[in-house]
Amino acid sequence: MAQNQANTIYPCPFSKGYGIPVEQAWSLLKVFFFYRLVISSLFVIFLFNPFYFSSLEPQNPQLYSYTSQCYLGLTILSGISVFWRLFSYTSQAQVVIFTDIIFITLLMHASGGIDSGIGILLAASIAAGGLLIGGRCALLFAALATLSVMTEQLYPIGSHSLSSTAFAYAGMLGASFFTIAYLSYVLAKWTEQSKKLAYQHEQTISNLEELNQYIIQHLQSGIIILNSQQQIKMCNQAALNIINCTDSIYQPLHLTDISEQLSASFKLWLTDITQDFALIRLPDQNQIHIRFSVLNTHQETFHMIILEDISLYNQRLQQSKLASLGQLTASIAHEIRNPLGAISHAGQLLSEAPTLSPQDLRLTEIIQSHCERVNKIIEDVLQLSRRRPSKKEKINLNLWVQTFLPSFIEETDCNPDNFDINEKQSDLWIYMDAGHLKQIFDNLCSNALKYGKRDKQTIIIEISLSENMPCICVLDNGSIIDTETVKHLFEPFFTTSPTGTGLGLYISKELAELNQAKLSYAITDNNKSSFKLCLPNADNSILEI
Repeated sequence: MAQNQANTIYPCPFSKGYGIPVEQAWSLLKVFFFYRLVISSLFVIFLFNPFYFSSLEPQNPQLYSYTSQCYLGLTILSGISVFWRLFSYTSQAQVVIFTDIIFITLLMHASGGIDSGIGILLAASIAAGGLLIGGRCALLFAALATLSVMTEQLYPIGSHSLSSTAFAYAGMLGASFFTIAYLSYVLAKWTEQSKKLAYQHEQTISNLEELNQYIIQHLQSGIIILNSQQQIKMCNQAALNIINCTDSIYQPLHLTDISEQLSASFKLWLTDITQDFALIRLPDQNQIHIRFSVLNTHQETFHMIILEDISLYNQRLQQSKLASLGQLTASIAHEIRNPLGAISHAGQLLSEAPTLSPQDLRLTEIIQSHCERVNKIIEDVLQLSRRRPSKKEKINLNLWVQTFLPSFIEETDCNPDNFDINEKQSDLWIYMDAGHLKQIFDNLCSNALKYGKRDKQTIIIEISLSENMPCICVLDNGSIIDTETVKHLFEPFFTTSPTGTGLGLYISKELAELNQAKLSYAITDNNKSSFKLCLPNADNSILEI
């Protein structure tokens, strides 16, 4: 809107909504200058040509001579000012209209009054005022022209009488001025409303275009729009991420720039539209699921390619399997809990028998210990089966860790000196379920307390940014896990502890994948065990559909 205002002139101070494009306004003013130059030149030619001059029957030759020559001189000066743009458009347009009203009225008076017919030239000036300035100013020019004509009729009334016909003609002339001015005003009003409506439509279209661009750019699926010659017209950020194009400057221009296999699949689909999907593998990438479709427009036919990382399909399939497995394990766990409760209760009663030998008492303790362990497994399984859907929200990671750690220390009743926070990057925002994030970190920090050598060194929680993803790394001082164990580290029921259930890391990894996060184990440069959780960046969040 500001750019439109800079390229538009609003010449009438009484109708500030009526504007004229700058170049169009100056072009109209130049055209009107040529018209005035012709008219003023004709008046001077009549002055020096006895035949034409006598046909005008001037009543005041001296006034006619001075007025016509001054009119021509001012017209030439105004032309120089217009072409060189020495003054503002508004000032020059208003001056030339006022000049025409004054000089044409004087020439009309010098030529015998309104009967000379010169007064009709004022109509052209009023019409020009409606075009050049417009709005309510056109009515002002009409009023001034009418007053000038009436004044010219009333001025000589003391020296000679005038017929009623002259006054009637003057009235009709004034009425024609106002008619022309009113039409100009109505036209200006209509133009103003049309501009407002056009601007509103322009804003609506612009907003819809921005909204469409935002939605397309933030879709989880990659979108590529191209023509039949495989020239890429548009691709969203998800597509660039899937094809591993991280350079913000370079973007593929042709389908072969992405993959020859993708280009071949596209050609096959053009020959056989039933082959509208394919599975391809890009260099150093996972398998990608491809779908083709046609986009028909009025001018040209485009084609759309939808790219989806096959890992997302695997994730959804995994979620479906887990949901089915959760229902099954919940039923099994419920059936096990009832007899387990009876065994545990019977063991407690048996341990209270006074005649029980020390060996038998030890056996009841073993029964009780294993009942508690099995019950813990059942609790974890039930927790896994009751896992609620992810409710993602925007979270300030640095602030969340500062809040989480004191709460965890209070819940576990551990020494606050056992933990230390190292913020390598500040003001990181993630997009994740806060409850799932707490559950994952409860487990990681509990494992660090359990297996790390906290009596020797503190457990470090490191916050950083890796590959545009906010990451939290828990570095403990425990023993390095061997390669064979790492392979099974996140499998269910796998544990190296006699008191563990083997479900903690498995549940943590599942919760991480449910939120498009990555949980992994790594050995640091200084030979320390660490668990790294890379989280979705809220600034690059995508829409899941």
